[in-house]
Amino acid sequence: MGVLPLETREQSTSINRQSKISLTAHDKHRLGEGNTKDIMGEVSKTHQAIQSLDKTISTLEMELAVARANQNGGQATPGGAAMGSNKGLQKAFVVIGINTAFSSKKRRDSIRETWMPRGSKLERLEKEKGIVIRFVIGRSATRGGVLDHAIDAEDAETKDFLRLEHVEGYHELSSKTRVYFATVVSLWDADFYVKVDDDVHVNLGMLATTLTRYRAKPRIYIGCMKSGPVLSQKGVKYHEPESWKFGEEGNKYFRHATGQIYAISKDLATYISINA
Repeated sequence: MGVLPLETREQSTSINRQSKISLTAHDKHRLGEGNTKDIMGEVSKTHQAIQSLDKTISTLEMELAVARANQNGGQATPGGAAMGSNKGLQKAFVVIGINTAFSSKKRRDSIRETWMPRGSKLERLEKEKGIVIRFVIGRSATRGGVLDHAIDAEDAETKDFLRLEHVEGYHELSSKTRVYFATVVSLWDADFYVKVDDDVHVNLGMLATTLTRYRAKPRIYIGCMKSGPVLSQKGVKYHEPESWKFGEEGNKYFRHATGQIYAISKDLATYISINA
């Protein structure tokens, strides 16, 4: 049996080793590309499936909550008033709540002089068109004080207020909105509920026409939609103290309507009422 010289054997071994290394590196590169694409594809599919599942769960929770409320025939609101079944409520097409403050009488007078009917015309609008309009305000920190008496006197004259069991305050606006929806659902069986600020002038005809187009659809949320960045940096205006809830730095809020005016359908308002 012949034996290769040492130099020849070393060259042969080196060539084989280099071939194996080259092949291994090539295979790893090729397989790595495929695996990366496959993994990213699976991640994308999983993310889409989770989003779809979340949406389905939210929808089912909402429908279940509304069904339970209708079956039980009543649900307590944050203000303590009982929310009876829809049978005993005043039927309406839309309830428009104008968010106002103790210091905003001039704004209220401006609205009354422009787009909001007064007196018998306001009552006729409710009976004939099913459009209910009320200025929405809570109570002062000093219940029964001068501010509350001023609103009571104004309401006695105009009869266009909805008083909430809520203490007024700039930092309590979100809570006020939540109490508003819970309260109007307990008073009117409407297709839509609108929240509008008292510095906005509304085209009632255009609003009614727009809402009519969505009357047969469930879970309607209409407004001037936006999505802005979550500001996690302390000291800046509109800093979000719980920014960590929205994920990594640089994330945006979910798409939502600006606060000046928006409308939601009855099923969404009922869901807010139950979970307020």
